[in-house]
Amino acid sequence: MAASPMKKRLSLSLLCSALFFASGWLQAAEVQVQGSLHTDQPGPQVSRYIFGQFAEHLGTGIYGGIWVGPDSKIPNTNGYRNDVLAALKAIHVPDVRWPGGCFADEYHWRDGIGPRDKRPTSVNTHWGGVEEPNSFGTHEFMNFTELLGTDAYVAGNVGDASPDEMAQWVEYMTAPTHSTLAMQRRANGRDKPWKVAFVGVGNELWGCGGNMRSEYAADVYRRYQTFVKAPADQTILKIAPGSNGDDYHWTEVMMREAGKFMNGLSLHYYTVPGGGFPPRDSSTDFDETAWIDTLQQALRMDDLITRHSAIMDKYDPQKKIALVVDEWGTWYASLPGSHPGFLQQQNTLRDALVASLTLDIFSDHADRVRMANIAQMVNVLQSMILTDGNKMLLTPTYHVFAMYLPYQDATHLPLEISAPTYRHGEFAVPAVHGSAVKAKDGHVYVALTNLDPEHAAEVNVKLSGKATQVSGQILTAPAMTSLNTFEHADAVKPVPFSGARIDGNDLKVKLPAKAIVMLKLQ
Repeated sequence: MAASPMKKRLSLSLLCSALFFASGWLQAAEVQVQGSLHTDQPGPQVSRYIFGQFAEHLGTGIYGGIWVGPDSKIPNTNGYRNDVLAALKAIHVPDVRWPGGCFADEYHWRDGIGPRDKRPTSVNTHWGGVEEPNSFGTHEFMNFTELLGTDAYVAGNVGDASPDEMAQWVEYMTAPTHSTLAMQRRANGRDKPWKVAFVGVGNELWGCGGNMRSEYAADVYRRYQTFVKAPADQTILKIAPGSNGDDYHWTEVMMREAGKFMNGLSLHYYTVPGGGFPPRDSSTDFDETAWIDTLQQALRMDDLITRHSAIMDKYDPQKKIALVVDEWGTWYASLPGSHPGFLQQQNTLRDALVASLTLDIFSDHADRVRMANIAQMVNVLQSMILTDGNKMLLTPTYHVFAMYLPYQDATHLPLEISAPTYRHGEFAVPAVHGSAVKAKDGHVYVALTNLDPEHAAEVNVKLSGKATQVSGQILTAPAMTSLNTFEHADAVKPVPFSGARIDGNDLKVKLPAKAIVMLKLQ
């Protein structure tokens, strides 16, 4: 029997009421976040070097990712991919660490100089056991840094090379004299010496660099760094091999025994969900448990830096020695069908949030963290860029680095955020995270990240200074697993954001779920 008109009107009325109350419930369910921004309390400079990159001879990170050779059909400049160069120039890469990583622990620089067709072929024992043609060597890397307009961070071999080998490499690159090594450089096509800003004196001496005890490693570092000598017109900053994650004893010993011989001490920490190494979680196929697990692991960086910094403060209260986080990022299981030694993984919205959280943490510790290098730049781990033949795409992580460009050499500003906890299963993280700076252009920038994948946030930030308008960008996507592919390269990218306004001395932001915003106050 058909319903009467009266019953139809009653049903419609009940439906409208239900929708009204549902709408009110959804609004009430939005996370309420309070904050205060102290623009009148400028802090330390946020060094541009926290946005450093890392390029290791690993998988297609170098060959196919950066270098295709001058005879390649892929558009290139002297062998370097034009598309990759342009993308990296756009994010103002401050430095590139090379040739490793573990590859550096067995790298002999003389294998990578001279005519390419006469260089020896070696075996990359760390990463897949594949042949290494050495066609990308010292000249190719140093010329690449000049083409890119970035500083060179060269990692020296302490694993199976002598102090003399490292010393001679530095002389080969930097000597303005007519020494035998300088003349050899000239014979190989480079007259003018290069500038080498940073030398890593060893890599992961606790592991692939020699499986050393901290006490022995400190002595080895002291010995090798003695022979890293810069010419009179250059300054080379020496980076000592530091801790693996939470090995605070390593930091204690290195600072106590070798602190006066270093300009920086490294720290390596990877975000590895699903129980840690070996990585077993997928980079693309994951649920909310893996989402929050990853973000909670990423936020550990704050505690690690705090505790390592406290140890460094004991021996270096003036903070002359930088904490250099020169390997960081997400590490998942390799993509199905890929070479397990190539560490190929995709890059989703989840990785973008790991990047924003980590950059916030680095900026909050700008007094001590003055350099960092994400692992890695192209095609390896948490990459900026992915390539496949002549195709290239920019990852969500790349877009975060682009959004944070105003942070380079900006002044840190204290941003206090009081946010409820986002919980799922056994994991718990703050629902909203953020940071703020005063950039070199004179404007204040505020970064906010909503870690909750389901609930938007109403953010109200009290401003100590005056602002009359706000503009911004947002990076978000329909799903936690959203990513860019070669077929759909712009699925996850920043777009203009209109959900923020100035109300008197308050910054009010409607922050969508699973989103990153960068706001510019004027």
